Amino acid sequence: MELALVLVVIAVVFIARTFKIVPQQNAWVVERLGKYDRTLTPGLKFVIPFVERVAYKHSLKEVPLDVPSQVCITKDNTQLTVDGILYFQVTDPMRASYGSSNYIVAITQLAQTTLRSVIGRMELDKTFEERDQINASVVLSLDEAALNWGVKVLRYEIKDLTPPAEILRSMQAQITAEREKRALIAASEGRRQEQINIATGEREASIARSEGEKQAEINKAFGEAAAITAVAEATADAIRKIAGAIREPGGEQAVQLKVAEKAVDAYGNLAKINNTMIVPGHMGEVAGLIGTAMTLLKGAPPAPK
Repeated sequence: MELALVLVVIAVVFIARTFKIVPQQNAWVVERLGKYDRTLTPGLKFVIPFVERVAYKHSLKEVPLDVPSQVCITKDNTQLTVDGILYFQVTDPMRASYGSSNYIVAITQLAQTTLRSVIGRMELDKTFEERDQINASVVLSLDEAALNWGVKVLRYEIKDLTPPAEILRSMQAQITAEREKRALIAASEGRRQEQINIATGEREASIARSEGEKQAEINKAFGEAAAITAVAEATADAIRKIAGAIREPGGEQAVQLKVAEKAVDAYGNLAKINNTMIVPGHMGEVAGLIGTAMTLLKGAPPAPK
């Protein structure tokens, strides 16, 4: 009975040591008699008990690794506290097992030393502006060294850059002064643009007024010329009609009567102005005036038809 129980235990141990189930995204390194033999991929695998053993188990997933913060010295001799996070992945389980005694510690230490070297080549202001360059430099240096460890460094990200308190106060004062400077420049630019807009508006208004006055003078001149032309045409037409009427039978008598009426009216108006009755010395003067007017009318050229 005891023998059977011992045999059952041995069988269970033998089966347990023979059959191995490797999870997905894992790789197990098998040694035969202390020497690397093969790498087990995911699935059900067989191992010779007491001859072979699973020496190392590696996860093939992307692993985030927190890099401890450290003090770095910039090119302008300023202390800067930097911490970051590193992402890596095991790509060669055999190298990861035998390339380094502890590849995680090796990557961490190399990341810190590489970061100090990169920061030391930059001035303080550049470290805040060139984070991408710092990250790329660290990844490039780590990836070259990590090939022997069977590890692929995917990326490195700086989490925080912390300068000393005195530097922070100086930077804040510089930022405040720069913002005040930009505010003053913006205000002066606004005032300058305002003056330019006012001057432009006044110039355009003056031009518009002068154009309006010019057009008004032109219109007035055209109107006066048209009026003079109309008056001249009306006068010429009246003269032509009078000349034609004189040539009609009885025209001369009508003109004599009209001239006599005008002469009498003129004497009457003169008397009204001077409050004095003015009477011609003899009526022959009136007849002489009428005769002179008729002589002038007869001597005038005939009106055009």
